[in-house]
Amino acid sequence: MVRREGFRSRRQPARFGCMYLGKVRGTIVAERKYEGLEGRKLLVVEPLDHHMMPTGEMQIAVDTVRSGRGDLVYLVGSREAALALAESGPWFVPVDAAIVGIVDDVHEATTRAAAETR
Repeated sequence: MVRREGFRSRRQPARFGCMYLGKVRGTIVAERKYEGLEGRKLLVVEPLDHHMMPTGEMQIAVDTVRSGRGDLVYLVGSREAALALAESGPWFVPVDAAIVGIVDDVHEATTRAAAETR
């Protein structure tokens, strides 16, 4: 795939490398896993924006917080996802996304001007 400046692929949104929201849609069953992923759940997650609207294709994430189907979660991607599995051992675990929290509620911040007009 050719990457042009200013162009973002749907497969790799700009949010990788930072935290983002997602909804757990299912599970992955794998008989064999990479060393360091033994005993870890792999979940299918749909990335969401702060309005709870889908922002991209479903992805597979490693669960570090015992989340389940239907949970609203927040994830980290890229290098940060691998760092979330640091307790798995002294080696690098190659993952693209890791679930690091379960979200109870989402509140949007309002601007000061909007709050003053109320």
